[in-house]
Amino acid sequence: MISRRNLLGSLIGTAVGASLSPNISIAEETNTITSGENLEKATRKSLPWRNWSGSQECFPQSRIAPKNLTELQQIITQTKGHIRPVGAGHSFSPLVPTQDTILSLSRMTGVISHDESTNQAVIMAGTRLGDIGKPLAERGQAMINMPDIDEQTLAGALGTATHGTGASLGCLSDFVEGLELMTANGEVLSCDRQTNSDIFQAARVNLGALGIVTQIRLQNMPKYRLRRETTCLPIDEILDNAEQIAQANRNFEFFYIPFSGYGLLDTHNITDEAISVTDKIDQNDGTETLKQLRDWLAWSPRIREYILSHEMQKIEKEVTIANSWQNYAQERNVRFNEMEYHLPREFAVQAFREIRDMVEKHFDEVFFPFEFRFVKSDYIWLSPFNGRETCSIAVHRFYNEDYQAMFKAVEPIFKKYRGRPHWGKLNSMQSQEFAAHYANWQNFKDIRQSLDPEGKFLNPYLKSLFDIA
Repeated sequence: MISRRNLLGSLIGTAVGASLSPNISIAEETNTITSGENLEKATRKSLPWRNWSGSQECFPQSRIAPKNLTELQQIITQTKGHIRPVGAGHSFSPLVPTQDTILSLSRMTGVISHDESTNQAVIMAGTRLGDIGKPLAERGQAMINMPDIDEQTLAGALGTATHGTGASLGCLSDFVEGLELMTANGEVLSCDRQTNSDIFQAARVNLGALGIVTQIRLQNMPKYRLRRETTCLPIDEILDNAEQIAQANRNFEFFYIPFSGYGLLDTHNITDEAISVTDKIDQNDGTETLKQLRDWLAWSPRIREYILSHEMQKIEKEVTIANSWQNYAQERNVRFNEMEYHLPREFAVQAFREIRDMVEKHFDEVFFPFEFRFVKSDYIWLSPFNGRETCSIAVHRFYNEDYQAMFKAVEPIFKKYRGRPHWGKLNSMQSQEFAAHYANWQNFKDIRQSLDPEGKFLNPYLKSLFDIA
């Protein structure tokens, strides 16, 4: 028998994210693989840099972490070869890797200043999202929204259009009111809607391709508390009522447990209630339970489904009331590989049903939950939410299992419904496909060319993305 405690710990813990492996440092993470003779040579002269799932690696000649703008300027102007900025290595797509120089802003962190009248704050780009909440609260502010993982750096999150959930809430880039960008010649540009406005539109979702974002002026709101409720319901009930639930709650997302028929519905709403929590289960406790259940019952998916559905019906509602930054994200220690696409809201539920049917018909080995979120539209050039109300659907595979077959089968469904991939997640889209999705694709390429004509901030993936030989 699988205990309810162990099962719930697995269901939640594997559903909503992962933190950096304790055995992988920031400086060791990457998103590409050096192979063959080059790999052997690189191994002799440098240490690997790996992404947090451990699925990809490269061997850069140098890894640098400047402590101030002066050092950063010297690095950019004096370093030979390519430079790729790195945040927390929390991406699956090959945005960071290079055999030349990897640059971290991990020593350039903190809240620089704030404005009480506008609820804005200037924050250094290397600051982790999880390190922003407390200092903002001390200044009477809070971020408007956050993702369910807060290990990312602010610059990395903005560079890939990282998002939370909420039908009336945009991605994090949509809350940027200004930024500073150091270009390939060491010049620092101040950018907002009035000054360098085109660069500002390009830099709010920039893929690290324009230069090094050094600080961000973020629109916040007065500090607040959130009431978070997690409820287990039949997946068809959730899907049938998803639009109504999204409209009735500030934040809403759900996680479907494959082969269970049930999902975990998660809502957040602003509250004045006192901080409190129901009996919480460690979300990282028993993370192997779903995998073990799959392995034990590989001979009978129907019995596996019966056990899962039977156990999930017993899960009681969990309520947590806490300061906003403490209630969005929680520590994760389960690694995986992920594909996430952002679809027009009107097609998302149908696409989700098709993905569920396809996976449960052809991939009995899958046990990681699917994630479904709502995101408000914006008009940022390379934002996947540009010009349309959106739902995001993410699928996962356990980090040491082959993800390629399932992702290859799921991706055509995403594309059929005009999905745009998350910039930090695995996908197979090519330059021409991205150009068809983004009206300002060429404008972005022109801005990139003007700021970095020699391609200092490119790597092989970005070169292919922007059709550069």
